[in-house]
Amino acid sequence: MKAALPGDSRGFTLIEMLVVLLIMGLLLGLVSTIVRPDERGQLKIEADRLAQLLEFAGTEARLTGKSIAWTADGPGYRFWRFSEEAGWSEVRDNDLLRARTLPAGMTISGLRVETMKPGRDFRLEFSANGETLAFVIDLSMNAARYRVTGSPIGQMLAAGEEGESRAKVF
Repeated sequence: MKAALPGDSRGFTLIEMLVVLLIMGLLLGLVSTIVRPDERGQLKIEADRLAQLLEFAGTEARLTGKSIAWTADGPGYRFWRFSEEAGWSEVRDNDLLRARTLPAGMTISGLRVETMKPGRDFRLEFSANGETLAFVIDLSMNAARYRVTGSPIGQMLAAGEEGESRAKVF
């Protein structure tokens, strides 16, 4: 067995401990960023989701021959289907078009449709024959803003304040 020399010490130096703590801090910061995106990231996710769902609603309306509508109600939104027998009824038989609640603090802060005056009980309709009006849906969360726009030719666009976008055509 070897005897320990007076200058020989066992353990970690202060520098080694600081390096380990720095690495752990960086990893923790990275994981928390990945797990919980910032407001802007959450808005982008929700705007992209809404653009895809609106695209799907338009396609579904044309394929089934039944008009589908979208309405916003405070902290969320839902889809409706029109039938001659019952009129407008909430879509409950399609998991993609189910009622959705926005994350805490996020709201639908605006809805504008070409040639229509703003109203409280407004439906954005996707007709069975493919006709659609141009529209803009604004989502906000504190200071962050995102927008979903649709054109009469069926182009969907989710864009942030800086113009970051994702175009979809249906």
